Amino acid sequence: MSYTTVQLAPFYIIGLSVSTKNANGQAQKDIGQLWQDWFSQNISAKIPNKLSEDIYNVYTEYESDHNGVYTSILGHRVDSLADTPAGLVGNTIQGGQFALYQVQGELPAIVAQTWEKIWAELSSKRLYSADFDVYGPRVEGEPAKVKTYVSLV
Repeated sequence: MSYTTVQLAPFYIIGLSVSTKNANGQAQKDIGQLWQDWFSQNISAKIPNKLSEDIYNVYTEYESDHNGVYTSILGHRVDSLADTPAGLVGNTIQGGQFALYQVQGELPAIVAQTWEKIWAELSSKRLYSADFDVYGPRVEGEPAKVKTYVSLV
């Protein structure tokens, strides 16, 4: 599993959020609940001005590094934050240089493996502004395809 470096323009995201941290498996619990809420409350249908059906899991507002508190936002990329529905959050993802990992496999294991590799390989190169996983449409019976973007200094 290796990465390529890409340049991204700023963009907007609207979705559900939670403040969490990686210690003691807290992020797995909190983000797992975020996914349950996403589907049980049909959040996707509530988000206006979507640019696609891809689901973004954004990690932002880092207190320090991957060991500190951060915010996770599960949502869609949108063309504007002007119509952010009550109960949801809007966030601007700053552009810049990102490491891009493209993986496929069983969820959530493939995502956990990717982040373990990122923590081992990129800790000193990370900007800790906003990182995100992108989940495209899933075809039943096929492995999930996930793109992970990590902001770089």
